[in-house]
Amino acid sequence: MKNTGLVLEGGGSRGIYTAGVIHYLMEQDIYLPYVIGVSAGACNGSSYVARQIERNRAVLIDYLDHPDYISFRNFVKKREIFGMDFLFDVLPNELEPFDFDAFYAAKEEFVIGVTDCMTGEPVFYKREDYKDEILKIIRASSSLPLFAPVVEYDNRSLLDGGISDPIPIKQSVKDGNQKNVVILTRNRGYVKKPQSFGWYMRKKYKQYPGLLKAIERRHHVYNETLSYIFEEEKKGNVFVISPSEKLEVGRVERSKAKLTDLYHLGMKDVKKLSEELREFLS
Repeated sequence: MKNTGLVLEGGGSRGIYTAGVIHYLMEQDIYLPYVIGVSAGACNGSSYVARQIERNRAVLIDYLDHPDYISFRNFVKKREIFGMDFLFDVLPNELEPFDFDAFYAAKEEFVIGVTDCMTGEPVFYKREDYKDEILKIIRASSSLPLFAPVVEYDNRSLLDGGISDPIPIKQSVKDGNQKNVVILTRNRGYVKKPQSFGWYMRKKYKQYPGLLKAIERRHHVYNETLSYIFEEEKKGNVFVISPSEKLEVGRVERSKAKLTDLYHLGMKDVKKLSEELREFLS
């Protein structure tokens, strides 16, 4: 499995599909040497590297009813739909502890993609870059415009990694991975449409022209990346795992039943592909 990457798309609540896939990989003791993710993909990937098999499911489903998780109250009080302090402080440090020791002892490289608000370009942080500040970088990677505040780090203003590089396979290739396993959170055939945003977005982020440009270009980048992935799949360089059934889960989902179904679909889909996957990794 040398020079093989695991590339994890974001997608908010749809990331529960990736959590299901990863659960199965961990059960089978399949650990790829390089993991890269943005947004929900980075959240899922961190628990994978830390060998916490149930943690993604717990974080994404068990605490859904907690008032600090997702609520309009959060938006009114803090201008964030997802409670970022709850998700990236209370949960990992108190309620559903993240195993920092296991994470830092793991041999896998773990790369997190974020968007630099000034330039609009993706920035990728490796272990040596974020050291013990992993939660801050994952938080930055998961901070959606309008729904979460900008994160200041490394003399940069950072937001959601999925804006500038939603499926960061090219960074994985750049880092030397000739083969990649890509977990998508959309069905095959999905095409992203241009995102319409009005005066409020332009006003709120007027000091970040690069960010506004990246949001405008996001659908182009996403669709071009998908084309690249499927071309590489035909060549045998990429193994794609994506939902086999029509998605019933949106970016912000409150139904535990729908999330649980999508989690189990992730486990089922990768199990069906397990022989092909092992062959690809051999």
